[in-house]
Amino acid sequence: MKNKIKLYGFNNLTKTLSFNIYDVCYAKGEKEQKEYVDYIDEQYNSERLTNILCEVTNIIGAHVLNISKQDYDPQGASVTILISEDSIDEKILDNSCNGGKHILKPKTVLAHLDKSHVTVHTYPEYHPYNSIATFRVDIDVSTCGKVSPLNALDYLIGSFDSDIIAIDYRVRGFTRDVNGKKCFIDHEIRSIQDYIDEETLKKYDAMDMNVYQTNLFHTKMLIKDINLQNYLFKMDTNEFLPQERLSISNNLRKEMIEIFNGLNIYDK
Repeated sequence: MKNKIKLYGFNNLTKTLSFNIYDVCYAKGEKEQKEYVDYIDEQYNSERLTNILCEVTNIIGAHVLNISKQDYDPQGASVTILISEDSIDEKILDNSCNGGKHILKPKTVLAHLDKSHVTVHTYPEYHPYNSIATFRVDIDVSTCGKVSPLNALDYLIGSFDSDIIAIDYRVRGFTRDVNGKKCFIDHEIRSIQDYIDEETLKKYDAMDMNVYQTNLFHTKMLIKDINLQNYLFKMDTNEFLPQERLSISNNLRKEMIEIFNGLNIYDK
């Protein structure tokens, strides 16, 4: 194993992990589609998202400084958490994060502590014609110092029904070693997939697009198998004839492929 780089002073590298996670569902009619959006809106409200992000902060070994959260009308939610690599004096903490995890009182937040953050935004919607509904979650984990957002990959994927996943990881800026030499990355990385559990990867088709010269890494993942029952909202597969089940499965797969490729492949 390669020895760690001994740095001079604070690690000034910024490491950012960006997620787009999509959940696809079949909601038969207009009533069911609206109920699906309401269901998602309730399931992933700002309170639950806050708990997820607090756990992410815990996994990567950072400390919560401040939380801002908002639910929207008619739907959607956003949460932003400022985090710090360094531990915080117990005297200036209260216990309002995730039922007991620490959060810094707002009056003690200093400008030099807001360089690291975790954010999440949700976007539920549905197709006007083919009864396909989608739920998108955008997550950004940006850190400076020694903490790495890559450690939270499996937890984030498992926290949502992830049919399509797009992940970006980038390292920006530079820091210096004890001899004054610039370091533009402080860890080895070949692919984002190396940081995802093998059992998780087996469920997806995955592809990479990396630019090693600029420390920019991108991975896209598409779920391999569709168990139709898991994609029906408030319905059972027995309610449909075999041909209908096949048509619904095909529409679900088409929606996933278009999102995965970022193209309207099946539009006539």
